[in-house]
Amino acid sequence: MTVTHNTIAIAQVEQILQGVREQGRDVADILRRSDISPALLDSPLSRVSQSQYTSLIRTLTRVTQDELWGLCSHPVKIGTFARNCRALVHCRTLHEVLVEGFRFYHLVLQDIVPRLRIEGDIAHVVLQARAERNAKLRYVERTFMFFTFGLACWMVARRIPLQWVDYCNLDENLSSDAFKVFQAPVRYQDNQVGFRFEKRWLDLPVVQNAQSVEEFLEQAPASLLVKYRDHANVTERIRRILRRHLEGEMLSLEEVSKSLGVTPQTLRRRLQDEGQGYQAIKDDLRRDAAIEYLSRPDLTLIEIANMVGFSEPSTFHRAFKKWTGVAPGEYRNTRLHAPAGRHAGTSSAEL
Repeated sequence: MTVTHNTIAIAQVEQILQGVREQGRDVADILRRSDISPALLDSPLSRVSQSQYTSLIRTLTRVTQDELWGLCSHPVKIGTFARNCRALVHCRTLHEVLVEGFRFYHLVLQDIVPRLRIEGDIAHVVLQARAERNAKLRYVERTFMFFTFGLACWMVARRIPLQWVDYCNLDENLSSDAFKVFQAPVRYQDNQVGFRFEKRWLDLPVVQNAQSVEEFLEQAPASLLVKYRDHANVTERIRRILRRHLEGEMLSLEEVSKSLGVTPQTLRRRLQDEGQGYQAIKDDLRRDAAIEYLSRPDLTLIEIANMVGFSEPSTFHRAFKKWTGVAPGEYRNTRLHAPAGRHAGTSSAEL
């Protein structure tokens, strides 16, 4: 069955561009080279696909020659992440991975200090800022947390269930997708950034090796975006069920609850616990599928409208503009006219 990946809010694109903006680089050109229309920045509701965001990360890395894209006080040399990964696959447990990985980045990063703290039965990954937490540094912290969590899950080939994630309270309006990324409750603190999980997961053995790490790096950072999602998550389960009915009439909440073997009241309560609403899940799925289809030049707008459940193109046009703030034709314009082969030559050493 086809999987429709969650898309990424344009606010995340704005955040990752802070460094190149400050350097005075041509942001519009960087976006076009990443198959992202610069017009999307004018719409706070717009979103990009995971492939677009991955392309943007690769483009920024090449342009800045910095693995954190001009966001830190000092650049991180290209190849740093890959070198660390190649060393960490020789660790025996997840505990060693985190300790050795953070020790390596203590030598590399001058703006934040990652630490592993163990208190009783709980393990804390904590990021301490060495400077004032401005907007750039806060984005670096969120990015480092995401890469740490993604890499940890990959090393042990399973998702580590988090108890919660701590974000800087100044990021509350910029992190609406945090639950989708970490699939754990998010707290907003004054001076604490990191995440926590049960200490017992630190004993998991590392199952990756010198061969698998090269395959991982070849796919990075895309491999970090989608690996080891929590398929028991109610929102994810509903998306998978609804995906089978995308072209026709969407199932009602009552029909989905029957499919999941729970009552409608229980399903509503579980969705509320995850901060989700049933109608929003349906809209988000149609929007995310439409964004993926709009990257395909072999599909017309009429065909895409039908594939995401709209019998009239005009209705699809209005819905897509409501979801993203831009018309579907405007959204796909840059992607369909991107120069061929622009990604050639990108290697794992550039990530």
